[in-house]
Amino acid sequence: MNRIARRLRPTRAGAGFTPTQISVLETVAKRGPIRLSDLAAVEGMNPTMLSRVARKLEEPGLIRRHPHPVDGRAALLEVTGSGRRLFERIRTERTDQLSLAFGELSDAERHLVVEALPVLERLAEQLRDRPPR
Repeated sequence: MNRIARRLRPTRAGAGFTPTQISVLETVAKRGPIRLSDLAAVEGMNPTMLSRVARKLEEPGLIRRHPHPVDGRAALLEVTGSGRRLFERIRTERTDQLSLAFGELSDAERHLVVEALPVLERLAEQLRDRPPR
């Protein structure tokens, strides 16, 4: 699974961004508005490093940071329209790459992949909220 993910990572739309920046953009797009501390936990990053990555995404206007409405000490990150469009283009490119590769498999291989999907989904759900060991 890691090799598939690594090979899907590079996209034309995401050129010029690091894998970490793209991952942060994707998480903010999917879960935002999100506290920096919660984003750091999801991404497995220390808050100082995450703050630097967030600034790199704020500069071109892909995400925006604003004060938390209740907790004045906290900041929230949310994706902008430009960030959402970039996220969607990256996702579309990856989906297209995967679809093409899937189409090149034999009928038997495609069947095996489809049969494995529910098990892989359950595995992903089991692992989602587990702390690292």
